[in-house]
Amino acid sequence: MTSDKLRSIYEINTWVWLSDLSRKWNTAIDLSSVPAAEWDNIANYGFDAVWLMGVWERSPAGIAIANHNNNLLDEFRRTLPDFAVEDNVGSAYCIRRYVVDGHLGGPAALPVAREELAKRGIRLILDFVANHVAPDSPWVTEHPEYFIAGSEQDLRNDPGSYLRAGGRILAAGRQDQAVLPGCSLKPFLELRSCRQAAARRCRDRAAADPCACVGWNSR
Repeated sequence: MTSDKLRSIYEINTWVWLSDLSRKWNTAIDLSSVPAAEWDNIANYGFDAVWLMGVWERSPAGIAIANHNNNLLDEFRRTLPDFAVEDNVGSAYCIRRYVVDGHLGGPAALPVAREELAKRGIRLILDFVANHVAPDSPWVTEHPEYFIAGSEQDLRNDPGSYLRAGGRILAAGRQDQAVLPGCSLKPFLELRSCRQAAARRCRDRAAADPCACVGWNSR
């Protein structure tokens, strides 16, 4: 992409897209097996880059929390009258680890997708969200100092802002449309070591997939 060209980005909800393709082609499709015709269709739109949103490993703990939240379940059923518990695959931003989710093909699948886009002159964009992590993120046990601790009283008084994780009560992530309420944790980014660790994680992810543009989103 040249600096004088208007840059346009096509965002794809990766999990939904692959599910739709699997039904369309009547076979299981992940990022490593998307038919060439589908990549051609995307290329024909004329976008400069594709943002594959939601490729990272989702949180079983986050899914379990959501499936025990009656308010969320009621909302799911209002939106999808035929909703079943297995339909809840978790929030794309309740991330356990920054590796490609196995349901989407795992780590080996992303380079295949990147190469297919590159063949068609399209860049790949991935995202990195620093401001919340899954309650079963390795950080919870390896670096408990990265989180804001709460008390039993905090949890009783404001259950939407705190949750139990790693045997402790910790501040929950921001409740917005990208993350199911009460299903993620908020790292204490004001702490220098936490901020540096987040930056390292972002750099390491970009280095592992050097042709990708990784966008930092602090939400």
